[in-house]
Amino acid sequence: MASVWLLRVIPRIYFNRTALPQFARAFSTSRTLFAERRYTKKHEWVLVDGNIGTVGISVFAQEALGDIVYAELPDVGTELAAGDTAGAVESVKAASDVYSPISGTVVEKNTQVEANPSLINKSTYEHGWLYKLKVKNANELQELMDENAYEAFKKQEEEAHS
Repeated sequence: MASVWLLRVIPRIYFNRTALPQFARAFSTSRTLFAERRYTKKHEWVLVDGNIGTVGISVFAQEALGDIVYAELPDVGTELAAGDTAGAVESVKAASDVYSPISGTVVEKNTQVEANPSLINKSTYEHGWLYKLKVKNANELQELMDENAYEAFKKQEEEAHS
């Protein structure tokens, strides 16, 4: 019922923004509304909000690694170019470098992951992110895969290794 009401009200707000200015602001679009995670072929991801990108490894990567026991993260202030080694994660099975999906300057590292690397296994996207960077060139995001392209890429990789 509420959605029907919104369908009737939103067009009026759009055409008559002065009628309910506080209501119209609540429905303004923003980049975060349309933000999507982008992936590299090495299984890192980045989610950009404004000019800050949050970086981590994919569920696929953490499942392949197994129980992660150590994470080396870049220091705040580190300048990274797309493809640069940004750190490493180690599991009981293997160690793997982590590469920066895009260029930028590290503004925060996830100290909780440094203290408790298993967060990457438990909450890959929410609490297991690795670092945040100030995006230098947003056009680099176009070179990365969206969710659908990444799923197709993983399927191809799995078939190639079967």
